[in-house]
Amino acid sequence: MKTKAVLTVEDVDTILKGARAEALANNWAVTIAVVDDGGHPLGMIRLDGCPQMSAYIGTEKARTAALGRRETKIFEDMVNGGRMSFLSAPVLQGLLEGGVPVIVDGDVIGAVGVSGVKSIEDAQIAKAGIAALLG
Repeated sequence: MKTKAVLTVEDVDTILKGARAEALANNWAVTIAVVDDGGHPLGMIRLDGCPQMSAYIGTEKARTAALGRRETKIFEDMVNGGRMSFLSAPVLQGLLEGGVPVIVDGDVIGAVGVSGVKSIEDAQIAKAGIAALLG
């Protein structure tokens, strides 16, 4: 039997604070969502001025990164590259850049999804949150 890390409440707070700091430093109004390795929500914040639909998009980006075990940009690139049949993949709805898995010792233990600005900036914020936790 294998033992692996899990995200704690404190870890989620650290990720949200790190991601929020990155967003605020750039004057970006976004939603930041953190999920566990099964895509279940652990924490979310929607910054002032962020559109309401971003709360759904950010959460789905996080869920897709956790379940797919990779950054959502990879899925977006697949679809943009012509693999349209991937749009029929069950459960995966956040196929836009901005979802980033949290990886510890080779295991995906959760993910961060961000929505509200350009997708590359969403990913930048997600990665800043993960860096706040993992260094």
